[in-house]
Amino acid sequence: MKIHEYQAKEILKKFNVAIPQGKIAFSVDEAVKAAEELGGSVWVVKAQIHAGGRGKGGGVKVAKSLDEVKDYAEKILGMTLITHQTGPEGRLVKRVFIEQGINIDKELYLGITLDRAKSKNVIMASTEGGVEIEKVAEETPEKIIKEAIDPEVGMQAYQARKIAFGLGLSGDQHKNAVKFLLSLYNAYDATDASLAEINPLVVTKEGQVMALDAKMNFDDNALYRHPDILAYRDLDEEEPLEIEASKYNLNYIKLDGNVGCMVNGAGLAMGTMDIIKLAGGEPANFLDVGGGANKETVANGFKIILSDPNVKALLINIFGGIVRCDRVAQGVIDAVKEIKVNVPIVVRLEGTNAIEGKELLEKSGLDFEVATTLQEAAEKVTSVLSR
Repeated sequence: MKIHEYQAKEILKKFNVAIPQGKIAFSVDEAVKAAEELGGSVWVVKAQIHAGGRGKGGGVKVAKSLDEVKDYAEKILGMTLITHQTGPEGRLVKRVFIEQGINIDKELYLGITLDRAKSKNVIMASTEGGVEIEKVAEETPEKIIKEAIDPEVGMQAYQARKIAFGLGLSGDQHKNAVKFLLSLYNAYDATDASLAEINPLVVTKEGQVMALDAKMNFDDNALYRHPDILAYRDLDEEEPLEIEASKYNLNYIKLDGNVGCMVNGAGLAMGTMDIIKLAGGEPANFLDVGGGANKETVANGFKIILSDPNVKALLINIFGGIVRCDRVAQGVIDAVKEIKVNVPIVVRLEGTNAIEGKELLEKSGLDFEVATTLQEAAEKVTSVLSR
């Protein structure tokens, strides 16, 4: 689950992570009032959407008077903000974060996520703050410091000192960076976060180290332990079809193609999307119906997939391990009759009772294309698109 920057900073503040003072605003009047309450002579007006690159898209402005705060808030609130992460459709801005201006000396990068290869959390830091870390990794990977954290003991002070030295910090800057690093890791670990990214992490001319920006994502499977974090969920920032799928415990992610995919198992779903691409098609979604696919889950899956007007054909790829293929086949037949699917359907069944499942499909009287191999299924579903 993703949250907004201001929400991430509320969490970080609870763990004594240094952040600038700021207030959220949902209207222009609230934005001006927030600036007045914060005081000072410089404020930053920040659009709040679940995407990076807001500054480049015109969603972050520095105001040097209350009139400028009002002007920028008027322009940002209600705008469709397009960044490299939103896609061309952009996101509607419904709230702005008003933050005190900071006397910046250095901009750094800091991130924490899971290194699946090592089964450890890894801290990444770089002197190249304020820019896309992907660009740094591609062009100057030597500028990224990595430190793996043993989950049994957590982050140690010597590791924080090592990172701070690697960032070229000394004196008060070094001491404050160590404190920041330990507090940030504590926040990441205690909230079951899957990502904590501070870009930029700033060092002020006074020697303070603080999060000028903050991005946090959380493991959906652990949210039952954190109702306070779950309350931060902003459905306006999520794809409507993905919200609908979550009601039926379906793992669905909308993509930009025209071949709908219904698969049981995340790995098989990813492999299915890959082979559709190899066959010249474009997957319209990721959809994992889980190990217990039945008439109900298949019917709900159909409804979700076909709600996307771009879907022109459907590939069902089921491996019968826990679930029997004949039961899935009957579920597909019943669901197609019930909701009247009007796009070509290719079905590939393999595993327990696959032969019986294929016979049910062939004798159903419905217009199914039945495939034996995954390659054959991909070729069939892409060929029906050209008819």
